[in-house]
Order: sequence, then C-alpha cells, then structure tokens
Amino acid sequence: MSELQQEPTAVQGEGRYVLGDPIADTRAPDSPIADRWSDRKFSARLVNPANRRKMSVIVVGTGLAGAAAAATLGEAGYHVKSFCYQDSPRRAHSIAAQGGINAAKNYRYDGDSIHRLFYDTVKGGDFRSRESNVHRLAEVSLNIIDQCVAQGVPFAREYSGLLDTRSFGGTQVSRTFYARGQTGQQLLLGAYQALERQVHAGTVEVHPRTEMLDLIVVDGKARGIVTRNLFTGQLDTHLADVVILCSGGYGNVYYLSTNAKGSNVTAAWRAHKRGALFANPCYTQIHPTCIPVSGEYQSKLTLMSESLRNDGRVWVPKERGDDRDPNDIPEDERDYYLERQYPAFGNLVPRDIASRAAKNMCDAEHGVGPSGLGVYLDFKDAIARLGRPAVEAKYGNLFEMYERITGDDPYETPMRIYPAIHYTMGGLWVDYDLRSTIPGLFVGGEANFSDHGANRLGASALMQGLSDGYFVLPTTVADYLADAPFDEVPEDHPAVQEAVESTRARIDKLLSANGHRTVDSFHRELGQLVWDQCGMARSKEGLEKALDRIPSLREEFWRDVKIVGTGDGFNQSLEKAGRVADFMELAELMCIDALHREESCGGHFRVESQTEDGEAQRDDENFAYVAAWEYAGDNQRPVLHKEDLEFSYVHPTQRSYK
Repeated sequence: MSELQQEPTAVQGEGRYVLGDPIADTRAPDSPIADRWSDRKFSARLVNPANRRKMSVIVVGTGLAGAAAAATLGEAGYHVKSFCYQDSPRRAHSIAAQGGINAAKNYRYDGDSIHRLFYDTVKGGDFRSRESNVHRLAEVSLNIIDQCVAQGVPFAREYSGLLDTRSFGGTQVSRTFYARGQTGQQLLLGAYQALERQVHAGTVEVHPRTEMLDLIVVDGKARGIVTRNLFTGQLDTHLADVVILCSGGYGNVYYLSTNAKGSNVTAAWRAHKRGALFANPCYTQIHPTCIPVSGEYQSKLTLMSESLRNDGRVWVPKERGDDRDPNDIPEDERDYYLERQYPAFGNLVPRDIASRAAKNMCDAEHGVGPSGLGVYLDFKDAIARLGRPAVEAKYGNLFEMYERITGDDPYETPMRIYPAIHYTMGGLWVDYDLRSTIPGLFVGGEANFSDHGANRLGASALMQGLSDGYFVLPTTVADYLADAPFDEVPEDHPAVQEAVESTRARIDKLLSANGHRTVDSFHRELGQLVWDQCGMARSKEGLEKALDRIPSLREEFWRDVKIVGTGDGFNQSLEKAGRVADFMELAELMCIDALHREESCGGHFRVESQTEDGEAQRDDENFAYVAAWEYAGDNQRPVLHKEDLEFSYVHPTQRSYK
C-alpha cells in the first residue's frame, strides 16, 4: 500500500463502498501556477547518458501518448520495450481522431492565451479538474505544434502559408489546428515515424500483437508485465525498471461507442487490481455528433467530427413527429435549438451540453430519422455562404465517409446525428508527475484521469496525449529512475510466477466454462444496461437497478459463456472474453461512483440535480473532489479516497454558455 492509500475508516453509501482516508497530490510545486512546470522541471533529478543505457522502460500502448513517450525515452538513451495488441503501432486508435488539436498560439489574434486555454479547460470540465495539471497542458500546447510541424505533420494552411485554425466546442476563439478530417492519423504517423527511428537506432523494441494481461509488482514497485502473444497464445513476462501505461480509455464498456472494437480497459484494470487507484470512473463523455444507431446488431458507432459544428447548424422540426424530408421543411418550421438556447456559443457549446440538448429534443418527440433518435446537422447555409469547393476542402473526407455509411449526400441532405459514448475522463489516479499510487507505474493519455475534469473540450485529447508523451513523462520518469539501480528481478521471483499463474488460471477458467452464450451477447447486454442507467442521464433508482443486475450478469458470464477454440493460438473469442470480464467489474465501479456523486457535473448528469432550466447543478460544498477508488479484493466493497480540489486561479461558478 502506497503512502497515498490508507486503511478504511468508515462505512458510507448504503453499504456499497468504504470510505478511506483522503489523498493529495504532493508533487506539484507550491509556487505561482505559471511557474510550476518550470520549477518542477528544474527540481527533477537527471540521469546521465551512460546510466540511461543501463535502464529499461516498458511502454504499453502505441497511440499518441505511448508512441511519443517510447520515442522520446528511446532517443534519450533508455532501453524501451513498446507493446501493442494491433498488428502495427500505427493502427492505434489515436489514428481515428478527426477534428484537430488545441494550442494557445493565438495566430488569429482573437484574444487567445495560455491562461484562456487553461480557463476554458477548467470551466469546460465543470470545475472538476486540477488547476496545476490543466495549466501545464495549456503551456505545453505551444510546444506540441512546433514539434509536430518539425516532424512534417501536414497541418492545414491558409493561402499565405500560415497554419490555419478553427473553433471547437466550449470556446470563443479559434485555436484548433487540423489536418482536414484526418488530424489523429497525421499526428500518429508523426509519432510513429519518431518511434520507428528509435527502433532503427536500437533503443526501442516493438512487440505488436501482444496484449498486457497483468502487472508485475515486486516489493511494492511496478517491475514488469505479463503478456499473451495473440498469434501463438504464449504467455511471457517482461521486466523493467519502470512501467508506463498509455492504453487508452474504457468507452467500450457500453458496447456501442465510437472506439475501435479492440479498445479495452484490461491493462488499466489489472493495474487497479494490483493497487493503483482508479479515479472518477463515472466521468464519461458523450459526443454529440455521431451517426445514429441503425440496427439491433450494430457493433460500433461512427463519429462525425466536432469540427463540423463550425459550419453546420443543428436543428429539429418544431412540430412533433414531423417526418417530412428535411428539405421540405421551411425555415420558419425549424428549431435551431442550440442557437436559441445558447446564443453566445450557439452550435459550439461544449459536448456535454450539446448532447443533453439533443437528447431533450428527442425525448420531447422532435427527433428525426426512423428511430426518432436523431437531429439534423445542416450545411445548406455554409455552402451558400462559402461555396461548395470551400466546404469540400474543409470537410470532404468526412462527408464522403458519411455518405458511404448512410447512403445520403450531406451536400444535398442534412446529416442525421445523435450523441454516443466517445471518450472517458476517468482513469487511473496520477499525481502531477503522472505517477500512479504504485511506485514505478506511470500513466499517460486517456488511461489517466488528470486533465479534463467532468467533461473534455473537443480537440484536447490529442493535445493531452502528445503533452504527456513528448514533454511530461520524459522529465518525471527520469526523476524516478534517478533512484536506480534497482534490484534485479529474476524470472523465477515469486511475484513474477504468481502473476503468470494467476493469468493462466484466468484463461483456463474462461475456456472451461463451455456455456451457451457468446461473449458478444453478454457484452451487448452489459453495454445496454450501463447506457440506460449510467449514460447521458443517471438517477438513484436507475443506478441501483444496474448495481442489482451487474453482479448476477457477471456470475452468469463466468458460468455460461461459450468460447470456441483453445488458448494455444489465435483466438479472438478468448481475447474478447478477457476484456469483457474486466468491463463487467469496471461497470460496477462506474455505477457506484455515479451513485455516490449526488450532483451533476459535466458529462455526469444526475436527474435529481439540475437547475430550473435543465442544466447540470454542481454541489461544490460536498463534491469538489476527485473520487479515487481502491480495489479491496474480490467481492469486497471498494474503498473511496477523496482528493480535495482547490481553485486559486479560476473561481468555480455555475457554467453558462448563454
């Protein structure tokens, strides 16, 4: 148990959890916020180049955070092992990000600054994030763009040759740099090139088609991982001086999400069960511009970039149940409800607000499409104002993707969109150095909770991933490694053998069930349950209903799941089963977290806590804290540790985008 974890002291929450002692981030310098990152970099201890060659680092995940961290640490001279379950690092899910990456460059001279980006992010997260971490993110954003341009990332440029920007939700300035609708792809290819350069130099080993299944903790420190080769089924151990998890978010707990089907929580969840606290699991982000669900057996949802809200106008028919062709509905019979309700921001309100507004319209029977769960995103005015070629230049690939999926031409007919699960703000708890509560285990990107509070602003995910990977982790990991050399861990160490045997036993238990239901059927039922009761709106009654059902569903899963094949080779049914088993456990913690937080904030909307006009109603007196959960053992109540949030530079207020 680390210094941040304490013994439980009291029972709370109707017996669903145990209250532990509070925790705190003790590594952010006690200096003016604009100086904290500079002060921390100066105080961080260094490792000389000769000693770096003797030290080893494991990086799990090859998205923006993982690839950037592995490349930078490899270039610094450490011996790095990089792991991904995809067949190539460049297939990490970061490649699917479309709209852009934020940076406070103020190229438009429209009033942007580091402090404004800091303010917008804290406010957009509904005052549930740390000031120190968010200000550092805003500072580092300036360096990220320069780094990526130097790598050759083809950002869009104005006619003059200067980098172009556009706006995203939750801001009134234009700070989002982009590469058409392929920003994530271009940024990941830049990080991938940097990674492969180090592979060629011999400082980085890449292990594709390899999944982390457990964390090896020796004498209280993270010292390695247990992996399974997805081609051969072989279990291996990899040992190092430090482990960095950059394994992404857990949105696929809902089954239908915008995440790649392989995205999962296993790496982070196994670390949680080894002692890493899991923070704010109920903070999930609903993206307002996704293609609506089209059928019962659909397995994934498709995101339409938030950048479309720059020029597209969101509306529904004023008349309930109006099923006319949208082009036949005249202007005076259309409700541009975001522009009506939020005139200051209009269609560019934050994602949580836009999502709830769309749900409210559909709940009031103004929704469109076959299911009634959709609203229009219309580009008629933009095409008339800018001309079709200009719209094609900005969004052409997105329009083409939409047409291929739906059969509708968005140049001629408004898009239909509806909110869907996209990103998760919760994740493993980390301090200012991105250290988890297990010494030697660092966490970067979406796998940690640190920067976004209860709602992430659009175009900030890519910013955080590259910030953590290129600029933060190389400094803070070096500070930790300055305590080296650490004792060598032999392969036959009891802790190593225990991790391997527990992993093998888990696989054998899954294979031996030989039940009657597919993995997907369980996952689909779990996802629908969590979406209904812990999705866009949560209530005490619904959350308790979910918490009554999840344990029995989990028991049924282990008893009646059917997995074909064996564990000795390529077996995607087995892969999915292990991931769904972890989602079963995570879903329960998500609902406990949502139930205990009796307030609304950002994407966490409790129907019992809303203002007269239906906006989220925070309770700063009782809930201005990070909820960091400790795993207490199988079938034991989780332990809640609270980290109080202090606001010295941004005063919490009721959010208003009107």
